[in-house]
Amino acid sequence: MSHDHTHHHHGHSHSIEAKNVNGAFIAGIFLNALFVVVEVIVGFSINSLSLLADAGHNLADVGALILSLLAFRLMKSQPTKNFTYGLKKTSVLVALLNAMVLLVSIGAIVYEAIHRLFKPEPLPGITIAIVAGVGIVINASSALLFMRNKESDLNVKSAYLHLMSDAVVSLGLVIGGIIIYFTNLFWLDSVLSMVVAAVILFNTWNLLKESLRLSLDGVPANIEIEDIRKMALGIKGVQDLHHIHIWALSTNQNALTAHLVLPFETSIEEEIKIKHELRHQLEHKNISHITLETERGKGACETEHCDEGQ
Repeated sequence: MSHDHTHHHHGHSHSIEAKNVNGAFIAGIFLNALFVVVEVIVGFSINSLSLLADAGHNLADVGALILSLLAFRLMKSQPTKNFTYGLKKTSVLVALLNAMVLLVSIGAIVYEAIHRLFKPEPLPGITIAIVAGVGIVINASSALLFMRNKESDLNVKSAYLHLMSDAVVSLGLVIGGIIIYFTNLFWLDSVLSMVVAAVILFNTWNLLKESLRLSLDGVPANIEIEDIRKMALGIKGVQDLHHIHIWALSTNQNALTAHLVLPFETSIEEEIKIKHELRHQLEHKNISHITLETERGKGACETEHCDEGQ
């Protein structure tokens, strides 16, 4: 029986560009903080509750971007005696927090929309539309900075969804402002706000489920344990792969431990070759931190939970 432990990072297509992402976070924080100031000033000057509510929503997102930037930098932390994986898991926890912040924002939007639906107030539609139009440009431009890497890191995807949802909110306010200007149907602002909240909820739900799954050390959504086992069995000389455990070290790094069963007659050179091939295939599945325990024998483990990855 032998053990093998690796954590290579060969820069496959799933890797993210740290410099670009770091710059995207900083630019997004600066632009959105500036827009919050503009919304607050204009909102108070024209007594617009919708602009002030949107400013609060954007301020929450600025805070979320700051947390995301912090988590992204902590992903590079080195292991210590107390934190043997470093602080990479922080990125998963922040992604979960970001999803929860989005849900709270949805609640705030719906609450304000219902309040204004029953007590509509006169609003200067054109002013609202102009300010919201600026918001579309700022939020959409910031979101585009994250587009390239949004599928490689859950935290980057969280930031992307935050900014795109803000752009959608601003679009709703533009439409509402224009309609209000021409029709004086002030209750339309509330209806549009609830539609926007539904859009944000749709985009947030999967993020919440995946970040919660990773927080509980669940298998990442794009990985199937049975597929990993079949892949291993496709390598010549592998009799079985069992006791498979896969979990997320961070929002873009996954780990695996498993028992690799080889025939009794397998030589050390053949074992090394098999492990190298298995590791190479696992890295293409975005699993880079790999620990294998080698067994010699005819087949799988004899416990009833092997097929469940236990």
